[in-house]
Amino acid sequence: MFDFIPIEYYTTVYINIMLLFTLVVLLRAYQYKLVDSVNLMSHSFYEIFLLVFVAFYMGLRPVSYAFGDMGTYAKLYDDFQNYGFIETQGDPVFYLFMKSCSKIFPVEIFFLICAALYIIPLYYASKKLFGEYSFYAFFMLVASMSFWAYGTNGIRNGLATSIFLLAITRNSQAIKILLFVLSLGIHQSMFIPLVMYIFTSFYKNTKYIFIFWLLCIPLSLILGKQLENFFLNFGFGDTDKIQGYLVEDEEILEEFSAVGFRWDFLLYSISGVFTGLYFIFKKEFEDEFYKRLINLYLMTNAFWILVIRANFSNRFAYLSWFLLGVVIIYPFLKRVFFKEQHQIIGKIILAYFLFTYVLMIFTA
Repeated sequence: MFDFIPIEYYTTVYINIMLLFTLVVLLRAYQYKLVDSVNLMSHSFYEIFLLVFVAFYMGLRPVSYAFGDMGTYAKLYDDFQNYGFIETQGDPVFYLFMKSCSKIFPVEIFFLICAALYIIPLYYASKKLFGEYSFYAFFMLVASMSFWAYGTNGIRNGLATSIFLLAITRNSQAIKILLFVLSLGIHQSMFIPLVMYIFTSFYKNTKYIFIFWLLCIPLSLILGKQLENFFLNFGFGDTDKIQGYLVEDEEILEEFSAVGFRWDFLLYSISGVFTGLYFIFKKEFEDEFYKRLINLYLMTNAFWILVIRANFSNRFAYLSWFLLGVVIIYPFLKRVFFKEQHQIIGKIILAYFLFTYVLMIFTA
């Protein structure tokens, strides 16, 4: 479908289309009030278009190692098709899904289904939380820094986090638990946000959770290696995959040169921390779901800070980053805080996306 786009420009084309969307959102923020019916109708159309476009553009990308682990997934899929049974470690739901698909679909359709299952939960989570204003949240999610990477490279992790986000928006406890189980079965790293989510149901003091998050920064600076060893011994290193993220390996280090205390990633994370604290304490925004969301974000981000020097620390960071778009935009879509709030939303979306744009353009 998109074969006319050279593979080396595939990601660049996508990010520039998203830039065009961002500029349209900013322009309309200056043209219309947030509640204007024309604005809401057009954004409803944009939302559906974006959902379909991203699903097909991402899902029908060329099958290639140019998209990181996509090539590995394709090889495993081919093994399922040829040999029927392949011994795998962990993540039973995902591999059962892959095996089932391999009996029916070619690998290209498998990746299209993965893309759809990655994006559709974000759409429904946004609809559930924000109703007619859902476009802004949905766009923030698909414009996030790691969105593209976890739809094309870290596919299992991306699927698991999308289902997890959908789960925390459900009212039914039975459906919520089912989605949590699915999420954990797709990628075992979801054990970390799941534990933090359970913890935040019992402990709700955002002030002290923030203090804990803050203390994790000097702790990581001083005790970085010891903390990584502690988590390995505590059970977070039960699989070779997770151990590869935490311990040094020369082959891995060659592929991921930016190992160390990631101040750039920390600054990116602080955008969510600042937003949450500003609205909860400065603006006295009373919303139980938002408070729990902030607490969950702080706790999962704190875990990443403790292992920030690990190989592929961005994969641990993503266990909080997948919430970041909602963390930032949520208050703006729930209550009027500023005189020209729609324009401020447009500027925030632009600033948020520019971080993604600069990073992807220089690494694509």
